[in-house]
Amino acid sequence: MIEPHKLNQLQPGQKRRKLALTLGALERDILGIPEKGNEYNIKSISRAEYIKKIISIVIEDPELPSETKNSLENALKAEPFDEKYACNIARNSLLAIIGTFPAEWDLIIAPHSSPVDENGIVKKRDFFPGVYVYAEDIRSPFNCGSIFRTAEAMGAEKVLISPMCIDPNHPKALRSGMGCIETIGYERKSIEELESFARENDLPVFVLETGGTPIEEFNFPKRGICIIGSEELGVSPAALSKATYGRVTIPMKGLKASLNVGVAYGILMQKWVEALL
Repeated sequence: MIEPHKLNQLQPGQKRRKLALTLGALERDILGIPEKGNEYNIKSISRAEYIKKIISIVIEDPELPSETKNSLENALKAEPFDEKYACNIARNSLLAIIGTFPAEWDLIIAPHSSPVDENGIVKKRDFFPGVYVYAEDIRSPFNCGSIFRTAEAMGAEKVLISPMCIDPNHPKALRSGMGCIETIGYERKSIEELESFARENDLPVFVLETGGTPIEEFNFPKRGICIIGSEELGVSPAALSKATYGRVTIPMKGLKASLNVGVAYGILMQKWVEALL
């Protein structure tokens, strides 16, 4: 954390960027999930008073809209003082001035109840045993990260990926995955290896694809592997031939009748989990 008086010495553009980063670090600290090395550590002043000083600097920004200024002034006067709310309003106001709006991977994530090691990696996570997703030939790193994030959040045991799937360690995949790629783990398998894995572990295989049983009517298995296909081509004929448990479809009314693969997988996982509970 930087001393407030030092922030006032910065040029306007640099000051806004530094303030936005500081406010983001404070939000994480408030939630109990500070990034390593960015914990609140100024001993001469409480965190709440530090936040008030930071926000007072934000209020002085000549480009700050009057309604936002009023909101921040009211936040400073509120009793009790809501640190997280004040930080969030100030941070997003600065990002709007800078012209950099928060992307999904910038959002503050609530603390995880699972134990973590010294590097912040979850030691043991809760999941539904035998629930897998097989991502076939996903090319977009953002979609890849999104799939991992959904799989981890909804309790899949592991993500399986095809040989042609983008590397989950791609920087953009890691950013959109929000740490879930490291947490849940993955294995690369060809379609033939997937078939062997399913047979050895007695796991039914089904696909998320058009032309199947509507999702509301589909009988989800207690354990199994769901295959999701590429953004452009969907599930391949080879993968379809391995789906002996069937095909599930998300009914759509729109003219395009098209969903992003990450979104479609999220819908499927919600329904699958409902069937497991």
